[in-house]
Amino acid sequence: MVNKTLYSWKSWWRAFNNHNFFAIKLGVSILLLALAIRLLYNRSFELSPVSDTPFLESSQISVAPLVSVYSETRADQISPQDSETKCDLFDGDWLPDKTEPFYTNSSCEFIEKHQNCMKNGRPDRDYLYWRWKPRGCDLPRLDPWRFLDLMRNKSWALIGDSISRNHVQSLLCMLSVVEKPDHVYHDEGYKNRRWVFPSYNFSLTVLWSPFLAQAAIFEDIDGVASSEIELHLDKLDKNWTRHYNDLDYMILSSGKWFVKGSIYYENDKILGCHFCPKRNITEVEIKFAYRKVIRNVFSYIIASKHKGMIFYRTSTPDHFENGEWFSGGTCERKLPARHGEFELKELNRILRDVELEEFEKVLVKAAENEVNLKLLDVNPLSLLRPDAHPGPYRFFQPFAKDKNAKVINDCLHWCLPGPIDTWNDLLMEMLVGG
Repeated sequence: MVNKTLYSWKSWWRAFNNHNFFAIKLGVSILLLALAIRLLYNRSFELSPVSDTPFLESSQISVAPLVSVYSETRADQISPQDSETKCDLFDGDWLPDKTEPFYTNSSCEFIEKHQNCMKNGRPDRDYLYWRWKPRGCDLPRLDPWRFLDLMRNKSWALIGDSISRNHVQSLLCMLSVVEKPDHVYHDEGYKNRRWVFPSYNFSLTVLWSPFLAQAAIFEDIDGVASSEIELHLDKLDKNWTRHYNDLDYMILSSGKWFVKGSIYYENDKILGCHFCPKRNITEVEIKFAYRKVIRNVFSYIIASKHKGMIFYRTSTPDHFENGEWFSGGTCERKLPARHGEFELKELNRILRDVELEEFEKVLVKAAENEVNLKLLDVNPLSLLRPDAHPGPYRFFQPFAKDKNAKVINDCLHWCLPGPIDTWNDLLMEMLVGG
């Protein structure tokens, strides 16, 4: 009986060992398979998102410090939920952000001296470390590699005044981390210029047209006028209309120059003027003149049935305090403003109201004519950045000889780098988001 019991126990143990060995082999196989999958998965995400860009093989620019930034923010990695969920990109807040700018005054040669705040001696840097966060969604940083890839064989133009020139410098600086563009054209005064990114056959142009309408301007480079501007409200400026059909993308803007002393013409006859006290001419409101021109611009665009993409950029606020450009105005703030802390000045509010009203009126007709017209509404987010203008650092080392020197402040244009770079993030999102 004992032997029989012992035999049964040994048989059971051998059977257990056989089954257990099979279970161990199965478990080890599963673990090895899981490890292989894990290694493959990690390998795929260790690859740089810019390593497959053909241009980088010949680029002289080191992009290593930027890879981690782009790997998190490439537009083609936005989740379907994020890309399909629409939110107001222009309603949000400026949040602290330690991410370094795309470029500096040392790395980008396209910054004009009046916006080169670092080189000109601005001592603080806090204005660089903020990012725009729309309410309800995230705004990725512009991916210059993907932007240029999308723009192969395309042409862009920024059309407007010196803010458009400020903007094109920002875009050039951000895109030049991929490839340095060739400067292929400029007029005598360098107000009309064109660059080409040769590897992409992409051209970027800035066209000087501060009114978007035909105007004779009599002032020097510092803005000192010898006579009133002669502005034809019913004639668009040929400096941009003659290029219009050759452009794939364009950003039009105006506004600021309408505050200057002007004589208004219609049908080549004087209609009235704005701020011409020495002349016996009927005063006409800026609102009337601006509406006339903007309405003509939109009518021209819609009738053209242009098949590209056209942005109208809203006018940007200035932040002069205690005066204006020529009357001692300054902008000394070091931090973004809170909502409600700054209100649009009366003239800026008039310009903005006209832009929004006229844009709203043409949306249905634009859709009917299959014209892709979009509003780049940078006004609200720009209003919150009184800290990012050149101020006295429009000039090189303005206090080097006298720390109490009286210097004209620029509280209209933007330091580069600076918050104007965010306009390019917005453009990219509007491009890929439809």
